Amino acid sequence: MLGRLNHVALAVPDLAAAAAVYRDTLGARVTAPQALPEHGVTVVFVDVGNTRIELLQPLGEASPIAAFLAKNPCGGMHHVCYEVDDIVAARDRLKASGARVLGDGNPKIGAHGKPVLFLHPKDFFGTLVELEQA
Repeated sequence: MLGRLNHVALAVPDLAAAAAVYRDTLGARVTAPQALPEHGVTVVFVDVGNTRIELLQPLGEASPIAAFLAKNPCGGMHHVCYEVDDIVAARDRLKASGARVLGDGNPKIGAHGKPVLFLHPKDFFGTLVELEQA
């Protein structure tokens, strides 16, 4: 069911500063910031060759990233994202096996313009998992 690792997401308190570290200190290619109001975040992607790092900053007080940063003020790893061929079939298989899909259970469009779902971290060893349709 799982495809390749699409990205590792890091919540950061200052998106511009974090992007500058990856671009200026580490020499990585960094995208322009992209606001995703439906997810409550602004994101930047860092290309590291074999995958990407997604830098997340809260977009508004109700953002789930704001709550994460309140507990982790310096930031930290927020989730991992794996690609799947068919996100609805993956969701149905996971739900049938007892995994919890967050939100209303229906895919939303993510930063890459593709459907995404999030899975409860308690079902995956304390790690929030995002699935993105390949």
